[in-house]
Amino acid sequence: MELQELLEHFKEGEVITDPEIFISMSEYIAENRRLLFDMNHNWHENESEITELFSKIIGKPVDPSVRICTPFFTDFGKNITVGKNIFINSDCKFQDQGGIYIGDDVFIGHNVVLATLDHELDPERRGLVPAPIRIGNKVWIGSGAIITKGVTIGEGSIVAAGAVVTRDVPARVVVGGVPAKVLKQI
Repeated sequence: MELQELLEHFKEGEVITDPEIFISMSEYIAENRRLLFDMNHNWHENESEITELFSKIIGKPVDPSVRICTPFFTDFGKNITVGKNIFINSDCKFQDQGGIYIGDDVFIGHNVVLATLDHELDPERRGLVPAPIRIGNKVWIGSGAIITKGVTIGEGSIVAAGAVVTRDVPARVVVGGVPAKVLKQI
C-alpha cells in the first residue's frame, strides 16, 4: 500500500482492523527503525546530521532551526509535521500514526510521550483507533508528560511535567495533573 493511501486510512479516524493496513504499516515501521538506529546509535558531528535523519524519518523537509536530542523514538515516523524553532529533548516517544502536528517555537522536555493511537475497548476486537495530536505555536511541554490521541494544545500553553493530557487545552493556560486540568491562565 502506498504511503498516501495508508495516511488517508489514518486520517479517517475509523477503527483500523484491515490486515493489509497492518502489513503496510509494518513495512514503514521497519524502514523507520533503520533510520532511528542510525540517529540514536551513531555519532553525529553536528546537529544538522540529526535534522537530516529526522527529515528522512518524517519524509518531509525540516527547518534547520529544529533541534532533537537523542535518543528519540517514533514508531511509524511518516505522520509527523513540525514547524520552525522546535526543541525536542532526549527520550521522547512519538506514536504518530494518527498524526502529530507541532507548530513553531515549541519546546518539548525529556521523556514526553505523544500517543495518537488507542485500542478498541471491546477485547474481542483488535482494532486501532487513530486521532491526531495538534500542538500550537509557543507551547512548552514539561518532562514526562503524556498527551493522548485527539488532543489539541492551544497556542502559548504550558503542560506541566508529568501531566497526562486527555482533553483539549485552551490557549495561554498552564495544565497539570492526572488527568490534566487547567491550573492557571497565562
